[in-house]
Amino acid sequence: MIGITLNRLLPATEWMKVYQRKTFSGDLAAGIITAILLIPQAMAYSALAGLPPEIGLYASIAPPILYALFGSSRTLAVGPVAVASLMVAYALSTIAVQGTAEYLASAIILSLMIGLCFLVIAALRLGFLTEFLSHPVMAGFTSAAAIMIAFSQLTPFAGFDQRLLFTDFLSSNFISDIGARLNGITLSLGAASITLLYLARKFLGTLLASIPFLAPLAVGLSKTGPLLVLILMTSIVIIFDLDQTNAVQVIGIIPEGIPSLQVPGFDFAVIQQLGPSALLITLISYVESVAIAKVLASKRRQKLDVNQEAWGLGFANLGSGFTGGSPVCGGFSRSVVNFSAGANTQVAAIITAGIIGLTLAFFTPLFYYVPKTVLAAIILVAILDLVDVKGFIKNLTYDKADGLSEGVTFIAVLFLGIEKGLTIGILLSLGLHFWRSSRPHIAIVGQVGDTQHFRNILRHKVKTYPHLLALRIDESLFFANASYLENFVLNEVAANSEITDVLFICSAINAIDGSALHTLEMLHDELRDANVELHFAEVKGPVMDRLAESHFFKNREDDTVFLSTYDAFKHLSSKGNPLLNDPEWSI
Repeated sequence: MIGITLNRLLPATEWMKVYQRKTFSGDLAAGIITAILLIPQAMAYSALAGLPPEIGLYASIAPPILYALFGSSRTLAVGPVAVASLMVAYALSTIAVQGTAEYLASAIILSLMIGLCFLVIAALRLGFLTEFLSHPVMAGFTSAAAIMIAFSQLTPFAGFDQRLLFTDFLSSNFISDIGARLNGITLSLGAASITLLYLARKFLGTLLASIPFLAPLAVGLSKTGPLLVLILMTSIVIIFDLDQTNAVQVIGIIPEGIPSLQVPGFDFAVIQQLGPSALLITLISYVESVAIAKVLASKRRQKLDVNQEAWGLGFANLGSGFTGGSPVCGGFSRSVVNFSAGANTQVAAIITAGIIGLTLAFFTPLFYYVPKTVLAAIILVAILDLVDVKGFIKNLTYDKADGLSEGVTFIAVLFLGIEKGLTIGILLSLGLHFWRSSRPHIAIVGQVGDTQHFRNILRHKVKTYPHLLALRIDESLFFANASYLENFVLNEVAANSEITDVLFICSAINAIDGSALHTLEMLHDELRDANVELHFAEVKGPVMDRLAESHFFKNREDDTVFLSTYDAFKHLSSKGNPLLNDPEWSI
């Protein structure tokens, strides 16, 4: 019992028991390669959140180690990510000004709040809440977030005056005076960085694969382009003294040393303001992390415990908060690199964290001359795939409701802000779901020849009887859709005076709640008053178990419930002569 409890609390103990020396080589390679990718990414995403670059590095030490112990995925790489960083910046913008001590303190408090939200989700097993974030809503949100991220990076990318606002960017004054507002050298470095990053993304893997001794690691090493570009551009800045001669903005001093444990001061007014943001960031981070973890786990047929992921991410964010880091979750590109580079277990994440710790302890002076435009370029290239136009067209073509949800979420996030826009998207998605659920698909069916098959009269050539209305109900019945069924039946009976029997085919009904049962009892009485009998066929066992306890079914007659639709037709068809329904088309 103790062993089972320990395994559930610390899933790492499961793979630690069978860890082998040959597994370490893959973890070592993956840990090093992921660290090479994570160092520039962490600094870039920290800047995106409006925080000093070291905060992103702090968030890349304790969180991966804690996730390695408590998370269930063996290859998910945890750290700062683009979308969550944007949401952090948006949330903190209402609290304090970027660059102030209050802004930084609020970011740390936000990390702790997100960690607590994850732990509450895990303890109460509320992972199902993420299911309310439909794919179209997430796609609309991430597409809008990508555009917002792109605009937020114009200032560091092109060297604009820091006071430049988005509204000023669209003004005529800005267009006429654009030359004076940007730094040509900074823009050139940024453009060159984007070009090199894009080329590395497309062709570096192929180039490395052509080199025999590097071929096994080609996929992983191909993702090290950001660090190579960062080194190149930093060297150019140093060689030509561009920070002094051309005012190219650089990162500057990064404090040396690994972060120490700290207990931040808690301001309940700040906590109250950050509450909604913390919840939304938690939900988005949870959905993103679980989606990535599922994909990677399925590739190796490994188990993934969705609830355990909440524990892992919760402790990871708490660790980030107590070591002065920003909020974290599973990153897609980083996790894919980790997986592709040969990671077998979370030992790779621990190695990555160790390398970043060593970097902070001994090598931070090397980052002084890193131009901010390179970090902006890294972000811009990383978000290329977030704007999913093809996906929107596909959703709109397949299901207009999904397309509407995605489009409205996209527009709302862009023009109303992240929190309001995402909330509108979620509410619209839920509203459309309930609207569709309140109108269950009901098919009037008939018999296919003399077989035991029954199909929709609008789609197939079938045999029916004037006195028998056979309905196949294709959804479970609950309070929101029971009245629709009642109205449908009463309208059909009112339109056809020959009907004396109504048959409900319940093969697709998995549940009937109390409200729906009450409606069925009322419908039974209304039909009996009109000299029409109500019958049931193919009622599932669990549904029948509950119905059998109701007053209506306790007093049912022998011909009320039939085992199969064929038995029902055979028994009820004796009252009339068959008709042949021949629809205009069939499938």
